[in-house]
Amino acid sequence: MKKQKRNTIQRQLVIAAVRSLCNHPTAEEVYNRIVVDYPDISKGTVYRNLNSLVESGLLKRVSVPSSADRYDHMLTKHYHVQCADCKKFMNVEDLAYFQELDDKIAQLTGFKMENHNIVFQGICPECQIKKLEEEKAATAEAEAAKKAN
Repeated sequence: MKKQKRNTIQRQLVIAAVRSLCNHPTAEEVYNRIVVDYPDISKGTVYRNLNSLVESGLLKRVSVPSSADRYDHMLTKHYHVQCADCKKFMNVEDLAYFQELDDKIAQLTGFKMENHNIVFQGICPECQIKKLEEEKAATAEAEAAKKAN
């Protein structure tokens, strides 16, 4: 059973910031959101409350390789995707959690699996368009330079 913590104003501010940001914010992003309206709050308070909310089961910590941990208010098992270019981070919608993967890993390792956390990585549609536009512009410049010579 998870230990129940006091519901302080700081805890309320932290959980409200995570929910309102809707982008699986980092601790730094949560702090930056709160400090706008509450300039006296310290980073330490935000970090401690994030950890406490995770321990209490009110938020989930999402570990991202080579990046800062992110925080999620959606507590059901689900997957995430991150853009390798702009670092946008979001839920993968309409994909059920594969319990069979936990079962197979347990069978292979002898571990009693609790869950798995997969972060898919790729290039988001906006960055794909941006890259395509940059490539077109570079090609046009090269053709213009070729014609000028």
